[in-house]
Amino acid sequence: MINLPHDDNTCGWYHALTPQIEKPSLKGAQSADYVVLGAGFAGLAMARRLAELEPNARIVLIDAQQVGQGASGRNSGFVIDLPHKFSLEHPDPAHKQRLLSLNRAAIKQLSSLIDKHNIDCQWSAAGKYQGAVGPRGEAYLDHFEHLMTDLGEPFEHVDSNQLAKVLGTDYYSRAIYTPGGYLVQPAALACGLAASLPSNVEVLENSPIQRLTKEQGAWQLHGENGSIKTAKLLLGTSIFTREFGFLKNRLLPVMTFASWTRPLTDYEMHHYSGTLDWGLTPADHAGTTLRMTADRRILIRNTYKHVTKYGNSINDKVRADIQSEHRKVFLARYPQLAHVPFTHTWGGSYAISRNFTNFFGELDDGVYASACDNGVGVAWGTVSGSLLADYVVGATSNALSDIQKVTGMPSLNPPEPFLGLGVKSRIKLAKWQSRSEI
Repeated sequence: MINLPHDDNTCGWYHALTPQIEKPSLKGAQSADYVVLGAGFAGLAMARRLAELEPNARIVLIDAQQVGQGASGRNSGFVIDLPHKFSLEHPDPAHKQRLLSLNRAAIKQLSSLIDKHNIDCQWSAAGKYQGAVGPRGEAYLDHFEHLMTDLGEPFEHVDSNQLAKVLGTDYYSRAIYTPGGYLVQPAALACGLAASLPSNVEVLENSPIQRLTKEQGAWQLHGENGSIKTAKLLLGTSIFTREFGFLKNRLLPVMTFASWTRPLTDYEMHHYSGTLDWGLTPADHAGTTLRMTADRRILIRNTYKHVTKYGNSINDKVRADIQSEHRKVFLARYPQLAHVPFTHTWGGSYAISRNFTNFFGELDDGVYASACDNGVGVAWGTVSGSLLADYVVGATSNALSDIQKVTGMPSLNPPEPFLGLGVKSRIKLAKWQSRSEI
């Protein structure tokens, strides 16, 4: 029994878009030269690159939902060039430089596509703040500064007064600003990338694949109302890769949650007194992510859940409790905006691995995947998806060599119920330890 995506219908990013026209669904018995499963940033990049390399091939991109409704449209809209803190602690400097190069290649690729196709997605070279509330966060900032110095990357110290002028709140004690990151409306970017795919890519939406079989040397994908046969299957399915029997017991399904306000009025912007279009991540990884969007919405993201059945693990009461927690965080930072309501609270599932390793390559004869982005979905999905297409058709490049050197096999997890108990306990402990930074 496959646990299918079952995302809530309350994602603010997606609801902020103009209504999207649904694309056809999978019907009848079909065949394709290449099938890409999952229309997130990885799948979109796979399909685009395959179409460029194989212009005469029929390429089908399938998603269980509409483009932009899944995890790729549910993140906080950071496109980061720097590796996450865990990767920054890797002992090999060359490993870290390869990750930097790959992330920056993704940013360059996305910038080019956004310009070429006039994708309206609030794309902004805004950089990123990493902020501390108190002594615990400041200790993490000091560590981050050492890592950045060792890496030779530029950064700026931002004191509390400077930070308050940007954020419109004096809640934070200080921050480190890094200039290489971008901000984006993620659902708008995903939809724009799908709309601008080459003509030999056919997108099928609302087509959950319920079973995968191999018949006479070809892979058969079975949906509710149709099936499709292919010799080459590329999985951009992230955490759902395990539902098809691959990377079993190696991926951890985690959901993070966000809430945001309606756009602030001119009067409210005056009382807010900060600037537009910035993003702050917590120095303490279990703290709060904060954003002010280009269209005047304040976004709060924290709260982590272990979700064995993805969206089906979360009900309306859990979401209401999470929104209440987010409200306290919001009021602590912006008491002057206490009358401004949240309009949406949503979650998004993603995959992490215990050894913080991404998978890239061939899973079975004719089945390929880039899986387990470890929370760096936009940049990593884009570059790994493009390079997986190169790998499938036999193209070579320095970037392909780099990604093969920095990826590997996610480590095995303990069996259930020990895994679930351990993950939930770890999340609770991290929340308690980081309570002063939330």
